Amino acid sequence: QVCAQLCRRPCYCPWVPPRCPRGSPLVLDGCGCCKICARRLGEPCDFLHVCDQSQGLVCDYSSASAGTGGTCNFEEDEEGCEVNGRVYRDGEVFQPSCKIQCRCLDGGFNCIPLCQEDVRLPTPDCPYPRRVEIPGKCCPEWICEAQDQHLLRDARAGLRFPCQEWGTEWSACSATCGLGWASRVSNQNRYCRLEAQRRLCALRPCPALPAPFPA
Repeated sequence: QVCAQLCRRPCYCPWVPPRCPRGSPLVLDGCGCCKICARRLGEPCDFLHVCDQSQGLVCDYSSASAGTGGTCNFEEDEEGCEVNGRVYRDGEVFQPSCKIQCRCLDGGFNCIPLCQEDVRLPTPDCPYPRRVEIPGKCCPEWICEAQDQHLLRDARAGLRFPCQEWGTEWSACSATCGLGWASRVSNQNRYCRLEAQRRLCALRPCPALPAPFPA
């Protein structure tokens, strides 16, 4: 019925196909008649103006009012996500450990740390802070080392004495797409000293921005 209302036969298409922005391929419209530029992530769509299926996009009408078009979005993964051999439903919240909480989202999962990743700097009343695991508690806590213990540990590190490695879990990525950073506190360095560390992370590529049309 929709096809009969919107699709004209025979097809009447422009002689010259449209010039599409970079990353938007030429595809047939919803009537299978004329070539149009595929709509990209976040762009409006409807029966005629279809989304880029090569990117896994579909026209999402879930947030559209009656009689209006939708928005191109990733197709929902009905199977949820699998972590450590267990499958979670889309939107389900779970905890792989007491230190982290995750949420299943679009076939993947985003996690946040439940333990504070703060860094305690030296102060006059605590010149040598150190974070340690406390028996019976999930999250590590900061303690203050005596100066003679700190000097002894530095001397052992200088003599290449075996260092008991310790560190917190890496925090969740600071960006949901593209490059971000994750942080932790660890003593895995040359001097076996606790320090704040960062590393780059990328959950998934960000959608390409539309390229401007040439003048």
